[in-house]
Amino acid sequence: MKESGRKQGAASPCAACKLLRRRCAQDCVFAPYFPADEPQKFANVHKVFGASNVNKMLQELPIHQRGDAVSSIVYEANARVRDPVYGCVGAISSLQQQIDTLQTQLALTQAEVVHLRVRQTASFPHGFCPTSLSNSGSPTFKLMGSQTMPIFDLDMVVDQASLGEPMWSF
Repeated sequence: MKESGRKQGAASPCAACKLLRRRCAQDCVFAPYFPADEPQKFANVHKVFGASNVNKMLQELPIHQRGDAVSSIVYEANARVRDPVYGCVGAISSLQQQIDTLQTQLALTQAEVVHLRVRQTASFPHGFCPTSLSNSGSPTFKLMGSQTMPIFDLDMVVDQASLGEPMWSF
């Protein structure tokens, strides 16, 4: 981050003071975090939180924590501009939903692989396994190649209504 929102030696105000149309003092609390060349950054923060509230928040924090606080405030303000109702929570919720869907797809695929391996192992009598399986370096293939009959048949049922956890049935 830049050391100051103003150029050294010049009287160019930071983005906050420029938007608020005020003189930018040497000790301006906004200057280190809202440089003049990033006016939209402060504009969104001002629109969502208000300059006075942000000023109060920054004044209450130790100087070494202000940079992180400004980053969080800017992120939330940008999220609120994109999604005024949910803000960051909407983005988090969307990502969580994607994770849940992908975990369900992964569980289905893994169950299908297990099911196919068990079925394939069961189709070879007396522990016979083709060289393509026994030469695959997979310990699962080697273990399954030594079995003569499957111990159980594995099927998977997914409750699509809740996009919930996969339910295993034996």
